[in-house]
Amino acid sequence: MTDQTPRTPKITQAMIDAYDEYTHLTLDRRGFMAKLTRLAGSATAAAAIAPLIGASKASAQIVDSQDERVTTMWAQFPAGGAEMKAYVAKPANAEGPLPGVLVIHENRGLNGHIQDVARRMALEGFVAVAPDFLSIDGGTPPDEDKAREMIGALDAGKTVESAVAARQWAASEAGTSGQVGAVGFCWGGGLVNSLAVADPELGAGVAYYGRQPDAAEVARMKAPMLLHYAGLDERINAGIDAYKAALEAAGVEHEIVVHEGVNHAFNNDTSAARYDKEAADRAWETTVAFLKERLGGG
Repeated sequence: MTDQTPRTPKITQAMIDAYDEYTHLTLDRRGFMAKLTRLAGSATAAAAIAPLIGASKASAQIVDSQDERVTTMWAQFPAGGAEMKAYVAKPANAEGPLPGVLVIHENRGLNGHIQDVARRMALEGFVAVAPDFLSIDGGTPPDEDKAREMIGALDAGKTVESAVAARQWAASEAGTSGQVGAVGFCWGGGLVNSLAVADPELGAGVAYYGRQPDAAEVARMKAPMLLHYAGLDERINAGIDAYKAALEAAGVEHEIVVHEGVNHAFNNDTSAARYDKEAADRAWETTVAFLKERLGGG
């Protein structure tokens, strides 16, 4: 009797590297699929592998959007000369003001996964504010490739201004204690680094595998920083040493954690091939403890 059980296609590091190149450098899906086909051996295999490396909208949420422990709302506020939309989540049983945390999205925009991360942060005892940095262009589209193109076209300086405005709004209008930190992932991790340079009032910053700021600007940073990196993420990790040296020279409080043996986006549980639960859980526990210590809260 022949075993008809479908087998999960084998995903190699070269395939994951090709996806990273596509999503962060080239944005050329046709070229990516051609390369993946060569690596996988056939177009059929490539078609089966691509969704496993990318993010799946069908993946289950860790904190359901209807979870009664969390109160959520959509807010709008002025930022960078436009109206910014943000998803706000806080504990339903909150008594009194809580510290705030900006949750800054990847280069896919403010999607369901990042909203889920905001709800997770709310359950840890924070007011989580997840801004949509594509608000200026009508908001995050359903198509992730389109979202990446739109984010790539954003003006870097105005984006940082919008992040500062979001922090200010969270401190004064979102029912927080006034103490606001930020956590960001991928593109958002890079923006957290830039926000820490630009905003002396940022209470703390946590960057997951984010692009490092210009070393010459690091001396402007006031916020303590927690920096998570993936051991296999050669593209981003190339900037660690210079960033570390600049942080040390400037006397900026920081902690750098390299999670060995895992890929860029290891925290994103909607990406089957790159998600690493052990590393994600370890990083999350460290992140929450760091933010509570620096911002206050249970």
